[in-house]
Amino acid sequence: MRNTKNDASYDARNIKNGSKIPVEYYSDQPYVVEADDGAWVLVVTTGAGMEGDAGQHVISMRSTDCGKTWTDVTDVESASSPESSYAVLYKTSSGRIYCFYNFNADNTRSILADDPPFENGVTTRVDTQGHFVFKFSDDCGRSWSKNWYDIPLENYQVDLENPYGGKIKFFWNVGKPFSYNGGVFVPQYKVGKFGEGFMYHSEGTLLFCQNIETETNPEKLTWETFPKGGRGIRTDRAVSNISEEHSFVVLSDNSIFCTFRTVTGHPYCAYSRDGGVSFSKPEPLTYDNGRQLKHPRAANFIWKCENGKYLYWYHNNGCRWYEERNPAWLCGAVEADSPQGKILRFSQPEIVLYDDDINIRISYPDLIEANGEYYITETQKQNAAVNHIDKNLIEGLWAQLENAGRVPKNAATLENGSAMPYLQPFTVKDFEAEIDCRSKFINCGFTLDFDITGANGMLLSTVENEKGIAVEQKDGQLIFSIGDGKFWCTKTTGENALSSGPHHVTIIVDGGPRIVMFVIDGVLYDGGNEQMFGFGWFNRYLSDINGAKDIKINNNTKNVKLYLKALTVSEAIALA
Repeated sequence: MRNTKNDASYDARNIKNGSKIPVEYYSDQPYVVEADDGAWVLVVTTGAGMEGDAGQHVISMRSTDCGKTWTDVTDVESASSPESSYAVLYKTSSGRIYCFYNFNADNTRSILADDPPFENGVTTRVDTQGHFVFKFSDDCGRSWSKNWYDIPLENYQVDLENPYGGKIKFFWNVGKPFSYNGGVFVPQYKVGKFGEGFMYHSEGTLLFCQNIETETNPEKLTWETFPKGGRGIRTDRAVSNISEEHSFVVLSDNSIFCTFRTVTGHPYCAYSRDGGVSFSKPEPLTYDNGRQLKHPRAANFIWKCENGKYLYWYHNNGCRWYEERNPAWLCGAVEADSPQGKILRFSQPEIVLYDDDINIRISYPDLIEANGEYYITETQKQNAAVNHIDKNLIEGLWAQLENAGRVPKNAATLENGSAMPYLQPFTVKDFEAEIDCRSKFINCGFTLDFDITGANGMLLSTVENEKGIAVEQKDGQLIFSIGDGKFWCTKTTGENALSSGPHHVTIIVDGGPRIVMFVIDGVLYDGGNEQMFGFGWFNRYLSDINGAKDIKINNNTKNVKLYLKALTVSEAIALA
């Protein structure tokens, strides 16, 4: 049963507390537009089997209560038809809603692929090829046109090099369409072949329709492929043979910004200053301080909000493959001037959503704004949900970039020998459970904030009888440990986290996702080149960590403060 907001276990960031979206079993890309009657219209790829199985198809539904309940569940394409997949929506100024999706219209049952990994050089997964099509709705998403309409696809070099010489094209899309100069751009990702990791040699393109706002006859819509020159938006193959799942926004000077995933452990980005005709050479996406973001082979999305600012979804770790998508993080972004035109500046990130099971993969989100509130849809591939996001968390991200962060209050100041305030246990026995003494996981936490001079040794400790907390510095590392007498958990930074000299350190212990984070001199530690993760999990069953009644603090540790809650990263940065 879902926890309630008044329960000590409740955390809005936990995806188990989201409002479920009705799907069959598999679920992917739950994307939303607001119809002219105010309802949310959502499309999702679903099916009774796993991803890519026969019967995979696109459905739609409507909600009038911000995703708490859904009605008018409708097939865009039937499960008995060939595979339909990976739908995205666009609403015109007239209120017509277009649904664009992959469709295996020729009912192709196998495709040539690399051997290995595919036995005999054939794959029977056929949801990432065929035709790119659309249907439309003129009744606010309650029903869809009987016929589907094909979008002509131009052959790029990557198509000509596929096993069919471009006669069959390999592609898919997760990026939302966006309006531009009276028309619409619909993202699409071309694939050269199917091999290791399934899609191989990928790159991004845009399909542009200039007359979608003025032409009501779907057969008369005109389509053109961008960028020009026969090559999509991608890194050099030597950098990454994967450049895919591009997400786009239009900046205030009409520049187009895009970000996409690679297999380098970093997302890349590029700008177009000529309406999509060409894009700048892709570069790793960086924070405002110039440090590269870390991200696996997973969707990373950029959204423009109603206030003209931006939000960016990614996973903040250096994995190079499909894994490690939990937790999900958000950065804020704002525009800035450059000699080339507007660019985006990115804040330090915050955890926005997580699952208790660290192996769950959270992805393919959409952002919806309604009545001043923020909502994110997401999927674990077998479950999909709508999650209400704390607007204070989001506004704090933008405040970082505007020097408007607020210093948190109500800290206890600690000195050597001070009485240690009581820390709430992370796990307690639930005597109200149907089975006696089940664990109840409490959404609590604490934050330590202090200055250090750079000397080695124990910085502070409350450890007694294997219970308590300890922070140590050793040759450029920070070592944080926590224990309850049963479990002892340690998170260590890389050896180069601290340079010589003084530093300001904030250690956030967040009992929702059971994660420890280091903010060093106002920057969230991300592991650098030494660690895949800068943050670390502690044991979910860790309980009472109250050790010695008095805290020991080294002479080289100054201005020690304790907050009896997990600060946000934005709050920690305001302390630096």
